[in-house]
Amino acid sequence: MPSRDFSMYGAVDLGAVQAASKQRQERQARAAEAGDGATGAAGAPAGGPYVVDVTDETFNTEVVERSQAVPVLVDFWAEWCGPCKQLGPILEKLAGEAAGRWVLAKVDIDANPQLGAYMQQMGVRGIPFVAAVVQGQLLPFLNGAAPEAQVRQAIDQLFEALVKEGLISDVPAGEAPASSAEPSADSTYAAAEDALRAGNLDEARAAFEEILARDPRDDEARRGIALVDLSRRVQALDAQQALRDAEAKPGDAKAQIDGADVEMVSGQVEAAFGRLVSAVRRTAGDDRDAVRKHLLTLFEVLPPDDPRVAKGRRSLQSALF
Repeated sequence: MPSRDFSMYGAVDLGAVQAASKQRQERQARAAEAGDGATGAAGAPAGGPYVVDVTDETFNTEVVERSQAVPVLVDFWAEWCGPCKQLGPILEKLAGEAAGRWVLAKVDIDANPQLGAYMQQMGVRGIPFVAAVVQGQLLPFLNGAAPEAQVRQAIDQLFEALVKEGLISDVPAGEAPASSAEPSADSTYAAAEDALRAGNLDEARAAFEEILARDPRDDEARRGIALVDLSRRVQALDAQQALRDAEAKPGDAKAQIDGADVEMVSGQVEAAFGRLVSAVRRTAGDDRDAVRKHLLTLFEVLPPDDPRVAKGRRSLQSALF
């Protein structure tokens, strides 16, 4: 029988989610004060919550996984590319108008060489280039800049084809399924937090997923899901045995992953990160890749500006290269 003699909500616990929720509300208030122009005071893109910057590390989560629920258009661009600066604002504007029917993911190919190389492997030699990702499948969509009317028409034709093929439902842009009693985002956050307190992980995850469906850029909801998934994994373990195995089997990738999960929920964040960084150095092949990917999932439990995450990422890069 799995052990329950550890704190499910230690240093990476409900308090972190609650603090993030408060920060989210403060950002929303500042955005409201800034007005509803195409670009806010802080330079927010016209597409608002429906535009997300994607990196080599986040592409799988932000694009591939998200595309299972909503189509994602991926804009490959670079700062030196003049046509990119013409097409980008058009796509951001249309993403805002679509209001969640699709999401725009922006990839700076200079800052993300792996995705740039992937684009070249697809046979694309120039930018701007836009791909459509639907249910995990990437489809070439636009190559080169175009006027707004042409881009709008191309997107409309794309969605007509997707609806015809049964890949998406026919929900008009800017509309959501009717519901006279749809809860607010804040009330859904409260429900998620209450479920976490009670240990109702399925209910908590469902609430965070509901928030994310409304706002794909809600990082706090994404961190809530990461915390739920971490908690689920640890619930299936005997915590003390997992730690003993991790100490006894330094070269065993699974043992190190389980040990890091237990340390994470116990509030030993740096120890968890350090354990997996060391495992990356000791392992190779599929084991090494599994440890690396798991460490990235643990980073997602904390805010990206947490200094422990920054330190962990630097240590991981050092271990890999």
